[in-house]
Amino acid sequence: MTKISCYSAVLIALITSTAVADEIGCITTTWKLIGSNNKICVQAFDDPKVLGVSCHISQAKAGGISGALGVAEDPSQFSIACRQIGPIVIKDKLPAEETAFTESTSLFFKETKVSRMFDAKRNTLIYVAISRKIIDGAPANSISTVPIMPWN
Repeated sequence: MTKISCYSAVLIALITSTAVADEIGCITTTWKLIGSNNKICVQAFDDPKVLGVSCHISQAKAGGISGALGVAEDPSQFSIACRQIGPIVIKDKLPAEETAFTESTSLFFKETKVSRMFDAKRNTLIYVAISRKIIDGAPANSISTVPIMPWN
């Protein structure tokens, strides 16, 4: 297998293994005279490997001219809440840690990433949202837990 084929396979695996978010809405936090406003946007995604779990993530979005052109680097400010919305069905054996959702937050390789962990002792799924860059990340993070419970 060639190097390009290997990289393509890894890229396809990364793209298909994470969830796609639905845009719920945005709230303006700072009005800008020129360009788009600074805002907080809320998105929802269903865990692609755990049926019955949905997460909502709110993120700060930079405005101004660079924000309107899509070249602004969004700040590392976010919050996450995950809940059981139906019977929990785990499709495959879950690894100790895995990316459940990722979204680019700048043109320069910055992303918001949601990782899923499983706490077997407490039978609980843990979702941790972080901001990361290729070179350095930000210490900002948010956590949400979903105990695996029967659904009536």
